[in-house]
Amino acid sequence: MNLDLEPADLAFQEEVRAFLREHLTPELADAGRRVTSVFLDPAFTLPWQRILHRRGWAAPSWPQQYGGPGWSEMQRYIFAAECTRANAPGLAPMGLRMVGPCIMRYGTDEQKKTLLPRLLSGEDYWCQGYSEPGSGSDLASLSTRAVSDGDDYVINGSKIWTTHAHFANRMFGLVRTRFEGKPQTGITFLLLDMKAPGVSVRPIITLAGEHELNAVFFDNVRVPKANRLGEENDGWTVAKYLLEFERGGQFAPGLKVRLQRLREIAREHISPGDGVWQKLAHADVTVDAIEFTEHRVMASLASGGNPGPMSSMLKTQGTEAMQRIEELAVEIAGIHGAVDQPDARGPGSNLTPIAPDDHAEAMARYLNGRAASIYGGSNEIQRGVIARLMLGL
Repeated sequence: MNLDLEPADLAFQEEVRAFLREHLTPELADAGRRVTSVFLDPAFTLPWQRILHRRGWAAPSWPQQYGGPGWSEMQRYIFAAECTRANAPGLAPMGLRMVGPCIMRYGTDEQKKTLLPRLLSGEDYWCQGYSEPGSGSDLASLSTRAVSDGDDYVINGSKIWTTHAHFANRMFGLVRTRFEGKPQTGITFLLLDMKAPGVSVRPIITLAGEHELNAVFFDNVRVPKANRLGEENDGWTVAKYLLEFERGGQFAPGLKVRLQRLREIAREHISPGDGVWQKLAHADVTVDAIEFTEHRVMASLASGGNPGPMSSMLKTQGTEAMQRIEELAVEIAGIHGAVDQPDARGPGSNLTPIAPDDHAEAMARYLNGRAASIYGGSNEIQRGVIARLMLGL
């Protein structure tokens, strides 16, 4: 596979770099560099999204008819890679990358007209209501109930591990509208207002001491049937389509940048004969393999396909490679990796960390990364998908 860029792609790469030099402020870049998880506080992501929206670049994968730039797969990849190298804050994926494509495919004309522009501008900030206390990877067992009542559904139940629900004004969620028959055939996909009466959000503090996750409770919450995406009892179809976008994505650019930074840190703190260097080299080979797989997915998308089960392969390999790299970061940090000073790390802090700046986020990144092989469908589930759909086992 030839990964060299064509002249037109090189010109686009320079256009992106020039834009980043002009518009990515030092404050936003510092926030992007210090992020310890997939999700960054919207105090940093939304200003950057507005800057991108003015240029028409907020949703690289969206078609032009819905406000996207109409880029090729290679242009999207270049854009993601350059933003990562420049430490641009990653935009929240729940809206732009996940529910947005679902609205385009399954939404009514009114839903598309109303919701998609608000997604692009950042007026709506979305969270995902999938997992429940007794339903994680076995999502089809969910029990949050939606009962039909005239033009509304009345919802009772709860969701858990709901990332950024404390910031979100909208949720896309799965509810049970039928209890008999096959579990997957009684699920409906709804778009909810987080400010509706009866919705309550309680924080869940992570191992890293951060408030990113939440439990969400529904007590007789009324949701108009006009907010249903797809048909009643056919939400599983919509959910599977969405999960292809959640599980796929582009891991290699971020992993390459992270490895390069670790090599720079290791040169300052690790002796040449230390076994860390062999581990870094092994990680390099793994990330190169992921990059080739991502390019195969890009080729499929360019010919009109969708990620399909390949997204399960990328999710598995990408998240496990990330975990191994963050283990290396803690090893390189040594005793400084054990420092627990959450108020001094992350963007916007004005406290001086005890650990050297290079190591301040190492342990938080490691701890947050443990969830990567669980969310979006655990990697054990992904291996089952690969076995069935790719290997025919």
